[in-house]
Amino acid sequence: MTPISSPCNATLLQRSLNDQLSEQQEEQLAAHLSDCDACRQQLEALASDAASWNHVGKVLRDETSGEHAVAPHSGSTLIPQLPISGADADGEFNDGSRLKPSDFIVDFLQPSQNKESLGRLGNIEIRQFIGQGAHGIVLKGFQDELNRLVAVKVMAPHLASVVAARKRFAREARATAAIVHPNVMPILHVDSSGQLPYLVMPYVDCESLQDRLDREGSLPILDVLRISLQVARGLAAAHAQGLVHRDVKPANILLEPGVERVMLTDFGLARAVDDATLTRSGLIAGTPHYMSPEQARGDAVDTRSDMFSLGSVLYAMSTGRPPFRAESTYGILRRVTDDQPRPMRELNPEVPTWFDAVVMKLLTKSAADRFESVEQIAQILEECVAHVQQPDVFRLPQIVRELRPQKGVLRFRRAWLLRASVVIGVVAAVLIVIKWPEPPPNKSINSDSETTKITEPLNPENTIPWDDGTDQDLEQLGTEVESLFEETK
Repeated sequence: MTPISSPCNATLLQRSLNDQLSEQQEEQLAAHLSDCDACRQQLEALASDAASWNHVGKVLRDETSGEHAVAPHSGSTLIPQLPISGADADGEFNDGSRLKPSDFIVDFLQPSQNKESLGRLGNIEIRQFIGQGAHGIVLKGFQDELNRLVAVKVMAPHLASVVAARKRFAREARATAAIVHPNVMPILHVDSSGQLPYLVMPYVDCESLQDRLDREGSLPILDVLRISLQVARGLAAAHAQGLVHRDVKPANILLEPGVERVMLTDFGLARAVDDATLTRSGLIAGTPHYMSPEQARGDAVDTRSDMFSLGSVLYAMSTGRPPFRAESTYGILRRVTDDQPRPMRELNPEVPTWFDAVVMKLLTKSAADRFESVEQIAQILEECVAHVQQPDVFRLPQIVRELRPQKGVLRFRRAWLLRASVVIGVVAAVLIVIKWPEPPPNKSINSDSETTKITEPLNPENTIPWDDGTDQDLEQLGTEVESLFEETK
């Protein structure tokens, strides 16, 4: 069994599509594809480009209408029925044709009498190819009985033969189906026993948060708060079911236009908190840019890992870029575990200081130093939305006001305190001069013969007391300066 040493290779991608890699190699390649945009795009191009799907649709419609003759030995002209010996190791036949993964996908669709359909999947008319990722494709379908559009997510053929991948696909369905919440994309039906497992979800005309960030860059603070509030509510519903999402990122956050609804999707990496049956593969699951430090180290994770990922998403929405970036996956993981992100205000001065502090608390390396729960985060964000909309009516939550500033702010405060201490010293000296007691006046005795000046000796009982409050003022000023310096440590 030869490990994959350089996954960025078109030959390896094609071998995977032809189901010629071992299970271990498939898992390694799947992990690489989750991190490498170039390979994902190349895989999509190899698997099924737009031209391929247009060809698929045309042939299926022709066959169904009878306008195109079908060979008697073949169920479809899209599936070449040639002897096995006629194909070489790369899947290429003697006549130069190639059996593509899209052929297998069409093969598992049933013929349809509807000319506008690519085929049928149970009671679903498959109308359109929507998109494809490294782990599957998404099709647009229509259910006649319920008169509704649905989205069908089909597992990629090169993964359908991997037992671990099928288990994870089925787990995605069970995990998401257990969550009933308006901010979580529901699962309507699942079939994991067929040739290609698939999920059925409501069809929503929406875009991902990643699409919006790519188009607009950083978002206004009110939009950031509204989106993050709904994501936090969806995560809270998942955590209430004992599930950790593990892959919270902009691409898995859908924005529905018009109603401004946000939905969290793709629980493909979600697992029950107390379930360890799928945690021993030795692979790090998740997207590096939005991964928590404990997840990047391969440690056990809990709901607080999703908090860190949520903080990374908030950072990306506020600045237009993720908090940790590097040239390689390993470099990103090292930054996640070892480095502190730049304060958001350095990248976007319009970010409020208090919001920067909230995000930085979510991005703390120690899970124990983050917030108590996602429910608490949702409550905080809700109050922050009210404050941004009506700052004169609603104050920021107390926990936000009490958050300590970050290092950049601390350096500023430390310099300010040094100047303030000098000013305090000058003020104290002035107070001493102003309150310094005047000597007692001379007393004189008038007589008929002469005026005799008598200077009375100093009498301790008659002197002006020193306990006029100056020493208490100085002591209080000193205490305040010490406490301010103590906060900056």
